[in-house]
Amino acid sequence: MDDATVLVIDDEPQIRRVARHALEDMVTHILEAPSGKAGIDLAASARVDLIVLDLGLPDLEGIEVCRDIRGWTAAPIVVLSARHSDVEKVTLLDAGADDYITKPFSTAELQARIRAHLRRSRIGSVAGSALIRAQGLVIDLAKRAVHRDAQLVHLTPIEWDLLRVLASNAGRTMTHGQLFAQVWSRSHGDAQHYLRVHVANLRRKIERDAVQPRLIVTEPGVGYRFDAED
Repeated sequence: MDDATVLVIDDEPQIRRVARHALEDMVTHILEAPSGKAGIDLAASARVDLIVLDLGLPDLEGIEVCRDIRGWTAAPIVVLSARHSDVEKVTLLDAGADDYITKPFSTAELQARIRAHLRRSRIGSVAGSALIRAQGLVIDLAKRAVHRDAQLVHLTPIEWDLLRVLASNAGRTMTHGQLFAQVWSRSHGDAQHYLRVHVANLRRKIERDAVQPRLIVTEPGVGYRFDAED
């Protein structure tokens, strides 16, 4: 992924510098924009593989920048925010962001999140015959089969659909609402309750330690993320 181009949209020179230092050994090109309008213009004119977007911009609301960019590109958008509201995070993800990192953040966290999203975007949309491998788990989307350390794992239809959606969006935080709509094909009902029960059952079957899960990670108050990192 060293030939990737990442755009950092942030009005704080210090944050742009931190991001640049974190990314300079990972990607070839790092573009910087100090405002929302400049960021939109750069994203539209350059071939950008991933966007790091700060919500606290001087000219435009970060969420509006996110919606604008998402309207014409599928490049992953990783948001930086000093805000901690779960409602705001959910709104942000529903607006098209792929992930968020709460300030202050570590360089290692930023690198890991960006690495995961670049890898997922390079794979592109998952083909019907694709195999997804993560931490000893092999998911065969064509055969609807799951193996843990070469042993077949038996899943219910709901558990399979839940794992398929999460794994196909590896590295991306999926909100309760997004998962509920894609797995149950409806928008009404207690999404958190349904998911809590089925995620717990799924973890018992695919995690090496269901008490300390590493594959299906909980984002408290927001949703879940499938972590394919070993």
